[in-house]
This record gives sequence, C-alpha cells and structure tokens, in this order.
Amino acid sequence: MIKFLKKFLIIRRIKDGLFATRYFNYKYFQILRWMIYSKEDTNYTYDLTKKNLDELYKLLETIFNVNYSKVKDYSEELLNNIKIKDYLKNKIEVSDFKNFADTEIKYSRRIGWYIIARIIKPKLIVETGVDKGMGSVILSEALIKNEKEGFKGKYYGTDINPDAGYLFDDIFLKKGKIIYGDSIESLKKIDEPIDLFINDSDHSSKYEANEYKTIINKLSKNSVILGDNSHSTDELLKFSIEYGRNFILFRERPKNHWYPGAGIGISFIKR
Repeated sequence: MIKFLKKFLIIRRIKDGLFATRYFNYKYFQILRWMIYSKEDTNYTYDLTKKNLDELYKLLETIFNVNYSKVKDYSEELLNNIKIKDYLKNKIEVSDFKNFADTEIKYSRRIGWYIIARIIKPKLIVETGVDKGMGSVILSEALIKNEKEGFKGKYYGTDINPDAGYLFDDIFLKKGKIIYGDSIESLKKIDEPIDLFINDSDHSSKYEANEYKTIINKLSKNSVILGDNSHSTDELLKFSIEYGRNFILFRERPKNHWYPGAGIGISFIKR
C-alpha cells in the first residue's frame, strides 16, 4: 500500500510539473523566434500589451492628476508619429551598429517617459545612459511638442561610451546634447534645476545611489525622477523614503517577447 501511494504521488507530481511548464513553454518559442529574427542582444525593444498600456495610463492619471483620455492622447501622439519611426529606422539602417538593433521601432516603457515629459513640461531633462539614443530622441520630441505649446525645455544625456547616442541627431540636436564621460562627474557640472531626471546608466546599485545623491540639490521643486532599474534595485525607493518623496513602480508586460519586462520607478512630489 505504501509503495502504491509513493508511486501515485510521484506520478501526480510529474503531471503537476508538466502542467507547470505550460506557463513557460510559449516563452521558449519566443526565445527561438527572437534568436532568428532579432538583432538585439541588449536593451531589448518591444511593444507593451494593451492591458499594460491602460495600466500605465491610469497610473499616470493618478500621479499627475491628468485625465485618462489626455494621458492616452499623449501616448498615441508618439505611437502614431510615423515621422519619428521613419527617422529612427533610417538612422539605424545607415549606422555602423545596424547589426545590433532592430529596425521595427518599438518603444516599450519609453512611452511612459514621453507621456511624463508632455505632462510636466520640464525646462530641463537629464538622462544618464543613452545607449543608442532612442530615449534621447523620444524625450526631445516631447520637448519639441511642448515648445509649440509655449513651454521651452532642453535635454542633456550622459554616457561614458563615445559611440552612444548615434540616433540623436538632426533636428533633435537643437533641443540639447549628449555629454560624454562618467555620468557622476557630468552631473556634478550641471548648474541648472533638473525637472525630469532619468537614471539609465550603470545598473549597479551603488552607482545608481550615487547618481541620486549627486542630483539631490539640483532638483527643482516639483521634480520627477524615473528609475530604469527600479524593478531590480530598491535605490530609488530608499532615496524617496529618505527625502520624503512619493514612489510608485510601474512594471512592464511585453507583448510577444520572451523578456519578462523592466519597469519605471517614479519618484515625485505630490502636486
């Protein structure tokens, strides 16, 4: 009887294990498809699910007290901007790095960056770690749109890699620049109030914390900080607790991609 029960339990657990794999099997298919069709091996790009986009819109509606329909309008303003997508695609195709980036343009969490820049109308955006420069272009496009509404602003990106930011060119250079060198040292030299700060450089906890410490006295009264690594570290959360700021984490849900998604840590002062 005992042997029978043990055998029964083993068989049942095997069945349970096979059932559990159903939650992951499709991911293996997505990995295979990505290996064949994608050129990206870092800083992956993808769409977000419709549900995830709605979660983002409602979250930003709550934080910034802006109507859901307005938030969605800002998102669609970017997603339906064919000129930006064509610009990015063409820049990738003629670059020396075309074998490491996909030409099907997908923004993922950068949609949230764009919406926030359109909502708060920042006079100065600072982004550390620009990589290809897609974020630089998107944020600068938000500034261009803001200026048409009477709100001038500029963008500073920082990166230690001299090849970073190759997408940031042409009309977007009128909105700002990329400063090359160690991000901490670059941040120390900024002597203007920062309205929107985006941490996306060295993803070690220590370096991320040092960036926040460096900018604490450079932040404007209603500044917003976005942590691109807040799904992995608690540095922006701890910073927000220490300095009496609000903190909310938005988690991505990628559409048709094996990557589980990153997120946006949002540190803000209630308006």
